[in-house]
Amino acid sequence: MAELVRPAAEWELQTVIAKLAAQKMPAEIVGHGALRNAGRPSAAEIVISTASLRGVTLYEPTELVMSARAGTPLLEIEAELASRGQMLPFEPVDLAPTTGAPAGALSIGGVFATNMSGSRRIATGSARDHLLGVRGVNGRAELFKSGGRVMKNVTGLDVARGLTGSWGTLAVLTELTFKVVPLPESMLTLVYRNLPDDLAIEALTTAMGTPFEVTGAVHLPKGAAVRLRHPKLKALGQSLTLLRLENFIASIAYRKDKLIDALKVFGTPLEFGSEDTWAIWNELRQLSVMPYATETSLWRISTVPTKAPEIVAAIKKFMPAEAFYDWSGGLIWLEVPAAADAGASDVRRAVAVRGGHATLIRAAPEVRAIVDVFEPMKPEVERLTRGMKAAFDPLGLLNRGRMYANL
Repeated sequence: MAELVRPAAEWELQTVIAKLAAQKMPAEIVGHGALRNAGRPSAAEIVISTASLRGVTLYEPTELVMSARAGTPLLEIEAELASRGQMLPFEPVDLAPTTGAPAGALSIGGVFATNMSGSRRIATGSARDHLLGVRGVNGRAELFKSGGRVMKNVTGLDVARGLTGSWGTLAVLTELTFKVVPLPESMLTLVYRNLPDDLAIEALTTAMGTPFEVTGAVHLPKGAAVRLRHPKLKALGQSLTLLRLENFIASIAYRKDKLIDALKVFGTPLEFGSEDTWAIWNELRQLSVMPYATETSLWRISTVPTKAPEIVAAIKKFMPAEAFYDWSGGLIWLEVPAAADAGASDVRRAVAVRGGHATLIRAAPEVRAIVDVFEPMKPEVERLTRGMKAAFDPLGLLNRGRMYANL
């Protein structure tokens, strides 16, 4: 069983990594364990947890800026922001419920380490776009700082954003500074029913092409829609196509009418107010329609929205599959039966022909150990990736093999 180390200060983390470097001993980097069942499994004998590096270190609501230690639970961050009428702009996705990890275990460090952004990304950008600065310790046991409290503080190489999405393979993040935004005054969800996948994506992309500021565009085929916990939507028993509008009440009323008129060929939608909207989209960001199940695997596929139904249809020729389309079709969460390769050959072939990339999120550890979990890199991207790894972690101590077997 791996030894667990929980440094409570940056100097303590530096000491731990320096000792590992002297012994050339790799370590697994975790927060509270929310993401431990995603990515390639680790065989390291040492686990470094950032769980003791927690707490908000700076919060200036009038400046819309917050700093927090990496191990601070996301729930605590969001509760603090909500108490001041604010929120994270990018609606982070919590993978824990769909990978069998502890509920509520996602840390703010894990949010930025994976760059997992939710439905609001189509309107506000990803987690990476809202990161202002980081502190961390690299594989050389060096403490570093990048960025600051405002974007104009970033000069030269933007290390902070480069670390976002690196899954802890370059450095152990200890503190993050990020932008926040006000909560919307009101919210509204339009729900179109019983549209097939291709028409639903057409409706969503049409909506995104209007000037009416849609902040969420999701399609749930019937198989996924009936898994919703929200009683009003679950009871419909049909495929559901959802569009979200936010901001001031008067603005929403005007934009809603204009949007419904622009989409009149797709039928008359149901309308849900702020309370239901908040519940629906919070449920979607937890991927409740793709619940944890050992008999299935889960893929995350990014593509051009108009190609999404084709990709799902192509995969369904070879295996049963359940899809959840986000980002107006630009993101597909795809559940397939468990198999020796989690259906990787069929998934990657379908994606390669139509464009995009696929990441295996959920599968048995032995499967994630032998297949390419992340999209295989092109030669020029691999050269850049190896260069960054050599600069930050030349001995390959941090999350070795977490993203790619040979890195």
